[in-house]
Amino acid sequence: MVNLIVFLIIAAIVGGAGLYIYKAKKRGVKCIGCPSGAACGKQGGHGCASSCASCSGCSHHS
Repeated sequence: MVNLIVFLIIAAIVGGAGLYIYKAKKRGVKCIGCPSGAACGKQGGHGCASSCASCSGCSHHS
């Protein structure tokens, strides 16, 4: 019974994270998890916002 509860909790966490990523990508967010992730794509390729400098997933930092 305990194993089932642990499995359901882990499944809920993974499912919630997947849903968050899906929704963020659908909105066009470039740096998921970055506070200025939505602003990165709106910069027109001129670099990310300064608060996004630590985001390794942003295409402007690669």
